Amino acid sequence: MKALNPIVISNREVLPLVEGGKGISVSNGESSGAWAAAGGVGTFSGVNADSRDAQGAVIPQIYHGKTRRERHEELVVYAIRGGITQARIAHDVAGGQGRLHMNVLWEMAACERVLHGVLEGARGLVHGVTCGAGMPYRIAQICASYGVYYYPIVSSARAFRALWKRAYHKFPEWLGGVVYEDPWLAGGHNGLSNVEDPQKPEGPYPRVVDLRRTMTEFALHGTPIFMAGGVWCLREWADWLDNPELGPVAFQFGTRPLLTVESPISDAWKRRLTTLEEGSVYLNRFSPTGFYSSAVRNPFLNELAARSGRQVAYTAEPVGEHAAELAIGARGRVVYVTPADRGHVETWVAEGYTEALRTPDSTLVFVAPRKAEEIRRDQIECMGCLSQCQFSNWAQNEAGTTGRKPDPRSYCIQKTLQSISHGSDLDNQLMFAGQNAFRFRNDPFYANGFVPTVRQLVERLKTGD
Repeated sequence: MKALNPIVISNREVLPLVEGGKGISVSNGESSGAWAAAGGVGTFSGVNADSRDAQGAVIPQIYHGKTRRERHEELVVYAIRGGITQARIAHDVAGGQGRLHMNVLWEMAACERVLHGVLEGARGLVHGVTCGAGMPYRIAQICASYGVYYYPIVSSARAFRALWKRAYHKFPEWLGGVVYEDPWLAGGHNGLSNVEDPQKPEGPYPRVVDLRRTMTEFALHGTPIFMAGGVWCLREWADWLDNPELGPVAFQFGTRPLLTVESPISDAWKRRLTTLEEGSVYLNRFSPTGFYSSAVRNPFLNELAARSGRQVAYTAEPVGEHAAELAIGARGRVVYVTPADRGHVETWVAEGYTEALRTPDSTLVFVAPRKAEEIRRDQIECMGCLSQCQFSNWAQNEAGTTGRKPDPRSYCIQKTLQSISHGSDLDNQLMFAGQNAFRFRNDPFYANGFVPTVRQLVERLKTGD
C-alpha cells in the first residue's frame, strides 16, 4: 500500500479522505465534525437538516400550512435553520481540524434559497459545498459570493464540460474539486443518463481519466477529483494514488461512515447493515425525482415493484386491441384494455387489489384500498420538498404543479426519509445504501459487532483497509 499523502482541499492540506454527504440527517454535524477532527473532509447534509432546541433535542418538522405552497415555505425555514445548526455543531466538534463541507441536492426544494440562508447564517463555518442531483449551474456564483469552494457531483466528463462552459469558467478560483460519483455503485440518487444501461456497469477508471482530460483542457490539471461510489478500502485503489494520468485524487466514503459511533442512524439500522448479503442493494427508478437510486431491498421496495407490476395500459375509447370494457372507480367509469389485461385485472381484484389509480402514462395500477388511501393522503399532504415531484405533481413554479397527473407508482420521499432517519422501522421505509454495503458482513474490522468511532475508521482507512 502506497503512502497516503495529504492534498489541498478547500485551501487546506488534509487527508484525501472525504465523508460522503447523506441527506435527511444521515450525515450531520456530529459525524462530519468528527471526520474533520480526524484530519479529513467532513460533509454534513444540508437537505432538511435537523434543528435542535435549547436542550439539544431534535425539533420535529411538523407542517401547519393548509396549502402546498404554505407548507413549502415552512420546509424552507426548517432547512435553513437546520443547516445552520449542523454547521455550528460540525465546527465545534472539528475543533479547527480538517475541512467542513455541506452537501445539497440541486433538485431539492428551494436549493438556492437554502444555500444563501445557510452560508449567510453560518459564515466562516462551511469551507465547501458539494452539489449533485441535476445540473447545478448557479452553484459556482452562489459559493463564490460567500468565499466558499464548490464541488459539483458528476457522473461523466460530458456533464462537467456542459457545466464549465455554461457557468463554471466564470468562477475557476472557487472550484475546489469535482466529485465523480459512480452511477452504478453509489448509494442514494445516481446520475445514470438515458444512454447508459443500468444493467451494464462501466469501470470508473476510464471515465475518470476522461474527466481529467476534459478538466486539463480547461487548465484544471491540479484540481482534485473525488472518487465516490464503490470505495470501500484504499488497498483496492492503490494504483490511483500518485497516478499522473489521474492527477490529484481524493476518495469519498458514503456507506462505511454509516456504521460508526457518531453516525446518527438508529442502532437497528446499524445492526441491519451487518446482515446484508451481496445483491441486497437494489438499483431502481421509483424515486419521485425521476433519478435512479440505490437502496436496500426490503418490503418497502418490494411493494413498489409489485405495485408497478400490477399495471395495465388503457384507452378512453376502444382502440385496436384495447376493446375490453373495464369499469373503474366509485362511479364505474368505463375504460378499455386488452382482453389479456382484463384477465390480469380480474385476478388482482380477486386478490384484494381493488383500487385502480391512474398514472401520467395512461396506465392503471391496482392497489389495496388501504394503500390507495395512503397514497392519496401523502399526495395531498405534499410539502414541496423537491423542485418538482412526480409523485405529487408539485413543482416549484408559479402554478405549483408539473402539469401532469400525480404518479401513484412512486412515494413521498420526504416522509419516508424523515421516518427512517428518526426511527427504527427498517422494513417499511426507504433505506439508501451503496452497492458495497454487503461488505460489512465479512469485513474483519467489524467482527463481533464492533462499531468504530469515526477516528478509528479513518485510522483504519489510512492503512489501506
